[in-house]
Amino acid sequence: MNDSTDPATDEGSDGAPETADATAEASEPADEPSAADAGGTDDEAPDGEVPDGEAADDEAAEHAAGDDTEGAASDDDAGSADAEREQVPPEVRKYERFKKMDGARYERVNEFLRDRTYITAREWAIARLCADFRTETGVEMTKIGENLPELVPFMTDTYTPQAVNQARYSFEEKVTKAGATFLYGAMSGFFTAEDLDEMMYEVTEVAKFLLEVEGVDLAVADELEAEDRISEVMREVRASSADLRGEEVRCPECGHVHEPTEE
Repeated sequence: MNDSTDPATDEGSDGAPETADATAEASEPADEPSAADAGGTDDEAPDGEVPDGEAADDEAAEHAAGDDTEGAASDDDAGSADAEREQVPPEVRKYERFKKMDGARYERVNEFLRDRTYITAREWAIARLCADFRTETGVEMTKIGENLPELVPFMTDTYTPQAVNQARYSFEEKVTKAGATFLYGAMSGFFTAEDLDEMMYEVTEVAKFLLEVEGVDLAVADELEAEDRISEVMREVRASSADLRGEEVRCPECGHVHEPTEE
C-alpha cells in the first residue's frame, strides 16, 4: 500500500483554500484542507499520491503476484520433497514397521516405554531396525542412521553408525540385565506358580502391544498358544529351580508334591 500521508489529514498539503483577505489568512488559522481541496477532482491526486482506484488496482495486482509467488514456492517445495524422496533407498521407502505411530511424538513413546520397560524409545526403534536390516555381513548401520526419520515416525534426527551401534548395544545390555533379574525372581522361590503366571500375563501383554505397534498381526489363537507355552515353561523353571535349591514343589493343579531330584 501507499505509505504517503492521507491528503485528508495532511496539515502540510498545498491545497489550503484561498481567501481575499491576506491579513485574515495570516491571523486566522485556515481550515484543514479537505480531500477535494487537496486533490482537486476525484480523478486527480496530489503530487506523490495515488488515487484510491489505482491503489486498489495496485494492491490487487500485488496480492495476485504474491499468490503466484506462493504457488511457485509451493511447487518448488513439492518438487524438492519428491527429489529427496527419490534419493531414499527403495528398501527404506517400503519399510512398513511403526506405521501405526504416524504423528506420535518421541516424548510420549518414551514415557510409555519407561513406565513399563527398561528400554527407551530410541533403543526400541534401533534394535528393531538392526534386526530388520541385518545382512550376511552384518547390520547396515549407516543406512539405518541416515534414514532414521524415514524409517521411524517418532524419530526426527539422523544418527551416525556409531550412535546406532551404541543404541543397539544398550538395548541388548538392558534385556540381559532384565532377564537375569526376572529369572532370579522366578528361581528364588519368592513367587508361587500362580504369581509367576500372573506376572507373565502382564509382561506378555506389554510385549504383544509393542509387536502390534511394529506391525505384527497377532491372531487370537496364536496369542493363547504362546501364553500357554510360556506358562508351561515357567512352571518347569520353578520346578527345576526348586530341585536346585533342594525344596519340594507342589503342583498348583493337582496338589502333587514333587520331591527334589537326587543328584
